[in-house]
Amino acid sequence: MKKFLTIAEGRITPSDENGKIIIYLNPDHAEKEELLNKHNIDEHNLNSALDPDEISRLEFEEDHTVVIFKRPKNYSTNDNLLFKVTSFGVFYFKDRIVIVQPDEIQMFEDKQSQKVDSLNEAFLKLIYATISHFLGHLKVINMISDSIEQKIESSTDSKYMMHLYTLEKSLVYYLTGINSNSSVIEKIKFYSNKFSFTEENIEVLDDMIIENNQCRNLSRTYSEILSVMITARNSIASDKLSSVMRRLTVITTIFMPLTMITGIGGMSEWSMMTGGPDNWPISYLLFLVGLLGLGVGTYYIFKWKDWV
Repeated sequence: MKKFLTIAEGRITPSDENGKIIIYLNPDHAEKEELLNKHNIDEHNLNSALDPDEISRLEFEEDHTVVIFKRPKNYSTNDNLLFKVTSFGVFYFKDRIVIVQPDEIQMFEDKQSQKVDSLNEAFLKLIYATISHFLGHLKVINMISDSIEQKIESSTDSKYMMHLYTLEKSLVYYLTGINSNSSVIEKIKFYSNKFSFTEENIEVLDDMIIENNQCRNLSRTYSEILSVMITARNSIASDKLSSVMRRLTVITTIFMPLTMITGIGGMSEWSMMTGGPDNWPISYLLFLVGLLGLGVGTYYIFKWKDWV
């Protein structure tokens, strides 16, 4: 699918085929041929823009600049709390910007589409929107982790721990993507003369560098908090299991001699156990009292040794 945008009256708005900003969404074979032949885009760069595992990079071609950037992937309930990142490509010509993305996402929201008077400003707004998407998703991840932590307090279901592991994995993806974008933003500032950036554009770039660093620090902080929380939960679960196993061991140890004695007694002759058919109530009563005394004595020995 293909759509056109233009810059008019300080805003980015939908346009006809004369728009200076062209967005290709998951291009089909015909659209890929158009990108290769009409826009003279290298096939490797085109494939990189559609490859979710491609790292961010900046390259200068003969008639345009190639920027491969990372952004959060649209979340689906089928992802089971796994937030992923994907790539998109920006091909910056002197008279137009061609954007190639693998799936639908709002590139220029209302805030990002305002106060735009040139392609340079539209290009910077595009980068800023990507940083904002990362920040928004990080806040959502933090809210989900807080909710899961509250559920863990009142539940022993292991699925909540698995959710925490998934969120931690998501933060690793995000931190990698943000770090990759950071190097590209730094290069864009370094080569600002090739983009013909104004002083105001460079100031905006500086602000974006600061905000992207804050985004990276926030992602790292959330990742560390989640890692510590998972480690603490595992330790608590391990301590609870150890406590339960200790109690079971004590109970087993107390009843082990009783089981042995009753087993030996059960193998004896009836007459030997009771001393005759008329004495069995007294014999069994004394036998039970002896077992009870042995069990209580074993318990107090454990208590004295501070084993229980």
